[in-house]
Amino acid sequence: MVATQQIFTHIPVLRDAVVEALAPCAGGRYLDGTLGFAGHARAVLEAAGGDAELCGLDRDGEALERARENLASYGGRAHLFHLRYSQFAEALDELGWDRLDGALIDIGVSSMQLDNGARGFSFHADAPLDMRMDQLSGGESAWHLVNRGHFDMLKDIIARFGEDPQAGRIARAIVEARQQGPVNTTGELARIVSRAYPAAWRAKARNHPATRTFQALRMAVNDELGELERFLDAILGRLKPGGRLAVITFHSLEDRMVKHAMRHWAEGCRCPRYLPECVCGHQPEVRILYKKPVTADDAELARNPRAGCAKLRAVEKLAEPAA
Repeated sequence: MVATQQIFTHIPVLRDAVVEALAPCAGGRYLDGTLGFAGHARAVLEAAGGDAELCGLDRDGEALERARENLASYGGRAHLFHLRYSQFAEALDELGWDRLDGALIDIGVSSMQLDNGARGFSFHADAPLDMRMDQLSGGESAWHLVNRGHFDMLKDIIARFGEDPQAGRIARAIVEARQQGPVNTTGELARIVSRAYPAAWRAKARNHPATRTFQALRMAVNDELGELERFLDAILGRLKPGGRLAVITFHSLEDRMVKHAMRHWAEGCRCPRYLPECVCGHQPEVRILYKKPVTADDAELARNPRAGCAKLRAVEKLAEPAA
């Protein structure tokens, strides 16, 4: 009974800021690409009122079922799909929706996934090394990366996605440890990483030494930056003029990607990204809603300490690009 109550009382990160950014209205069509418990989706539908509709996606089948329970009262106004958020166009095409009034993604691992030790996202519980957001996808788990990835691959993943200066030492420690037998659990991996850290670094660290390694492996297993890039490349073309996009990030790598894309749109540039400067001279495609990202206030931080890393960036589409 307690678990059921948690489903319905869950308050998502930056909920009120999301509603303000999207400004939902009656009759609008909205996308929530990362449903989770559907807290944001409920808030959007409640704020919109009328006959507004929502297309909701989640790659995690368990999360999708929880979201279905949370949105049951909206009946046919909530359309749910078991898809990654980068695949949103498939869902829109199935619904026959050409354009959206607003879209939201809240990227990264959810509290539900972190708190479920059996999913292997956290080192706080000793569980199988999995970390897949969609366990039915057939994709390789963190176990495969840890036990079969060569040294250079592991070092690159930990350095690039975890931004850990000890990436080389950690990768070497993993390779050496698995020579004695496979690394099967989150607890084993956490101990290996912790031992790889210099004692002086461990003494000064604010977080567990394995924090960045677990983040890096999770991001690699789920291709999280690739997902974000594919979404950003496609979403602007499916927003109506006046439509809005809100993105919540938790890590600097993702936030930089979102910030770069939004500035790119706001400058009206459609040049290839590898060019050092714009040469096309097009008009801006979006208006950036906030000069600085929105972050959690003290009241929200008191309710949910995880919100301390959350950043919300949002834009409004100005017009369809000229032919």
